[in-house]
Amino acid sequence: MRIYWFSALLFSLVLACVSPPDYSDIPEIEYLGINKTQIRQGSFGTQDDTLIVRFSYTDGDGDIGAVSEGEFSNNVVYIDDRIGLETKASVPFIPSLGVGSGISGNIEVAIPTGNGGACCIYSDKNGQDPCTPSTEFPTDTFTYTIYVFDQAGNESNRIETEPIVILCQ
Repeated sequence: MRIYWFSALLFSLVLACVSPPDYSDIPEIEYLGINKTQIRQGSFGTQDDTLIVRFSYTDGDGDIGAVSEGEFSNNVVYIDDRIGLETKASVPFIPSLGVGSGISGNIEVAIPTGNGGACCIYSDKNGQDPCTPSTEFPTDTFTYTIYVFDQAGNESNRIETEPIVILCQ
């Protein structure tokens, strides 16, 4: 009788340890931070700078990444709040692990300032072209709003970075 209860208890503990997480099938993200709050604008003759945005995710059915190895899904959307410009990045293929299909982890999106990445925008500022050096307007400030969607098209909640200052000179 004792062995039966001990075996049942041990079996219950093992099942409790390997049960899959109970995440929603709709991806959820949480903002973790950025590598810097001040970046240099990329323009001809200057060295590019890179902003790295970090956030965590959970997804109950595990379909947040690309469909297969080597494919791109363009399922991370980051929006420049100054003009509403949407840019996309990809979460790579994430193989399923273990018993359930629920997954969680961290994502880093690297946003270079070159080639029209994060750059100064001078709307209504004496006709100054965007992404060009300016001594009259030495900085510009913005935030990114970010969301992801999974292979089924489920859109996550939206997160926002803290203000980021671009050095326009």
